[in-house]
Amino acid sequence: MDQKKIDIFEDATVLEEIPKRLPALPLRDTVIFPYMIFPVLVGREQSIRAANYALDNSKYIFLSAQKKSSVEEPKAEDIYLDGTVAKIVQILKLPNGLLKILVDGIVQARITKFVENDSFFEAEIEPVYNFPEDDKELNALVRQLNTQFKKYVKINRNIPHEAFGAYENISEPDRKLFYVAANISQSIDTKQKILQKSTLVEQYYEVIKILSSENDILKIEKEIEAKVQENIAKSQRKFIINEQIRILQDELGEEGEVSPELTKLQERMKKAKMPKEVREKAEEEFNKLKKTPSSSPESTVIKNYLDWLLDVPWFKITKDNLDIDYVKKILDEDHYGLEKPKERIVEHIAVLNLVKQMRGQILCFVGPPGVGKTSLGKSIARALGRKFVRISLGGVRDEAEIRGHRRTYIGSMPGKIIQSMKKAGTVNPVILLDEIDKMSMDFRGDPSSAMLEVLDPEQNHTFNDHYLDVDYDLSNVMFITTANVRYNIPLPLQDRMEIIELPGYLIDEKIEIAKRHILPKQLNAHGLNKIKVTCSDEALTTLISLYTREAGVRNLEREVASICRKTAKEIVIKKRKRGNASLLKTFKIDKEKVEKFLGVPRFREKSTEKKPRVGSVTGLAWTSVGGEILAVDATIMAGSEKLTITGQIGDVMKESALAALSYLRSNYKDFGLPKNFQKGKEVHIHLPEGAIPKDGPSAGITLAMAMYSAFANRPARNDAAMTGEITLRGNVLPIGGLNEKLLAAKRSGISTVLIPKENERDLTEIKSSVKEGLNIVPIEYIKDAVKYIFAQQRKRKTAAVKRK
Repeated sequence: MDQKKIDIFEDATVLEEIPKRLPALPLRDTVIFPYMIFPVLVGREQSIRAANYALDNSKYIFLSAQKKSSVEEPKAEDIYLDGTVAKIVQILKLPNGLLKILVDGIVQARITKFVENDSFFEAEIEPVYNFPEDDKELNALVRQLNTQFKKYVKINRNIPHEAFGAYENISEPDRKLFYVAANISQSIDTKQKILQKSTLVEQYYEVIKILSSENDILKIEKEIEAKVQENIAKSQRKFIINEQIRILQDELGEEGEVSPELTKLQERMKKAKMPKEVREKAEEEFNKLKKTPSSSPESTVIKNYLDWLLDVPWFKITKDNLDIDYVKKILDEDHYGLEKPKERIVEHIAVLNLVKQMRGQILCFVGPPGVGKTSLGKSIARALGRKFVRISLGGVRDEAEIRGHRRTYIGSMPGKIIQSMKKAGTVNPVILLDEIDKMSMDFRGDPSSAMLEVLDPEQNHTFNDHYLDVDYDLSNVMFITTANVRYNIPLPLQDRMEIIELPGYLIDEKIEIAKRHILPKQLNAHGLNKIKVTCSDEALTTLISLYTREAGVRNLEREVASICRKTAKEIVIKKRKRGNASLLKTFKIDKEKVEKFLGVPRFREKSTEKKPRVGSVTGLAWTSVGGEILAVDATIMAGSEKLTITGQIGDVMKESALAALSYLRSNYKDFGLPKNFQKGKEVHIHLPEGAIPKDGPSAGITLAMAMYSAFANRPARNDAAMTGEITLRGNVLPIGGLNEKLLAAKRSGISTVLIPKENERDLTEIKSSVKEGLNIVPIEYIKDAVKYIFAQQRKRKTAAVKRK
């Protein structure tokens, strides 16, 4: 140790006798600085052993703070390396089993290495001597510290004024620093930064920065407190005077003057049309409001409540447009296709022509994103001549968002239903409950249960919002809900709604939508409506098939907008070059322009194998954006008799693969396979595009055919696809999303599609344009699929049987 450094300390022998290896004691909620005598409470067994060991030996111990106080059993990485070597002055055992240790901080130190010890933490330490080289800078810092600490003691009421007197009696700069650091009310992390600085000057800068920040905050807090006290005094004085006036008026039997604000509210109540029960409730609350001091928080609560009662419509109704031809015209103007929901609305109008009122007007549009569910709700409201309000239910977790909060809570307000009625201003609006399948639940309740009353025609005429606390009639409201996935909607809710499926669009339908709606809208938005801009069908087909991949038209609209922007740019450049704006009157967008504007195609059409291959079979899958073809590859290799399936597969699909293999093994004769065809062989099934999760039972038939193709060494047709769930008895069960799957098959050039026999009746609801060009074969059993998938190998199989 440097003798010059040792001599600076008053007792050099103390430093010389400090061992290089010391027990380390992690502190949970405090930081010990040098030159400070401080009591420490110890309760952990490990810490007690460390303290006893230090007491029995050199009495020196290394004290360091934990990085996280919540850690009950800290490890070496949970302890700060910078700390203080302290000497144990006294140990006192408390009745509750804890040890109270009085320690005297000697010198700042740093852990260089932890020593392996099962009983307690032990470490090799290195004392840190921070000596300034520039005395002038240190003197300036000491003065600044004096100023800041004096101000801190003066403002902070938690530190006694005698603390500054004790500080002034200290002469050494390092002792002054650590005295201030120990008396600052700061977190462990902040105080630990002081010990982590390498020089005394840096430590001074850190402490002064902390003090300066604390003084600014304390000053602001003091100003805020003064303002609050002043406002409280004014409010109390006003309240006392008002109470005195009220008591005097009660004594004299006078009612007192009503304020202009209450007079205005009373006039509104007289003019408002409300049911008898609601009016009685409003008058009761108004009488309570007159007796409540205006400065009372209860006064504001009652005023807000009365405002809501008066603003919500009770009897105002809009007259429906019952002209069927007009309704058809509006619906066709706004949307192309969507025949089923349009027909349902026309039926509703027809019934309203015969009866005055009809309940049960709750529709649920289910379909992939971008097919026009939300915009169809707007069109229905426009066709009927009703007000339209949209409520987004995505991410709603709290039941109070539907039913409202009770008035006992601060900031309470009605739920989304009553808010929407106020926004509409009539009792018969069209309310669109968007994304009803995205609701969830937590500890605050289940909003889907609250929706049961809203969407039940037999109950919603007496809907009770927690805030209003009176019955409200929702029976005249036409509720329309939307969802992407049907099975995410709770079954009791599904039971209360008429579900209408909105399938994805075909390419020719998207072309018509682009021509009729998207292109005119975007041309007008980009200032191209004055120029005759034409877009060929070939260009739109390229745009739809190579630059978008969706069931709806949302991405198509984005790409059309992108083309319009680039078209506008090109037109402006051409005009500037020609110098005459009138010369450019037409602009044509063709396939080459689309590729030039949008660059390399983002997608490519999924195609099947170019030629039949052993073990490769094509299936059909449903996704939230439409249908897709599903390639399934199976291979056989020598190994243990096990089945491996890869490609980010879900549990249901894994179980389908096991069921398919078990069926083949139990019915090997029907498929012309040897008895022990799997003996000594390992089956590996892979579904490409491994980054995309895949699951569901409808790939069962595809998995079975892929394994059969691999075991029998028979190539499967590359122009045939299939879908269907299977059982161990060989039955092919029905599936969902048939329309989307047939669309995917047609888009990918498939000619033959095998579907479950029970789905045959669903074909009547699928457009003929989808079925055109497809040979759709319903099958009832797994073995029925063999002749369609392996038809071209029939002669080869017969020859093999003869040779056998």
